Amino acid sequence: MSQKIKIYHNPACGTSRNTLELIRNTGQEPEIIKYLKTPPSRKELINLIQKSGLSVHEAMRKNVEPYEKFKLDQQHWNDDQLIDFMLEYPILINRPFVVTDLGIKLCRPSELVLDILSAPQLNAFSKEDGEIIIDHDGKRIN
Repeated sequence: MSQKIKIYHNPACGTSRNTLELIRNTGQEPEIIKYLKTPPSRKELINLIQKSGLSVHEAMRKNVEPYEKFKLDQQHWNDDQLIDFMLEYPILINRPFVVTDLGIKLCRPSELVLDILSAPQLNAFSKEDGEIIIDHDGKRIN
């Protein structure tokens, strides 16, 4: 029985690409949501953040222009305001969030996705930078 898997994906991000390939290495094809073009709804975004166990601030990308421009590190911003910024500027949403039957995780580093995949890895896998994640027996390294 295969599970439904969703990935909030940015094809320009190496971590996101590695995560997607680890999912595909189970023989499954996830629903791919290119969240920069199709941002989640407010309800979806709040659900992703809460179910992943992160704070709103932890779910934000900090090394992007809107974060610095609006000084989003300042304490006076509340969670609702930060969510508003993330919806208006989806580049602020950290990635990739992955949703499976086993849970929701922000997969940074990409191998965190292995914790929420029920299907085994089918082949050896190395990240784009060459780091080996799955050995030739389909076993996780580390």
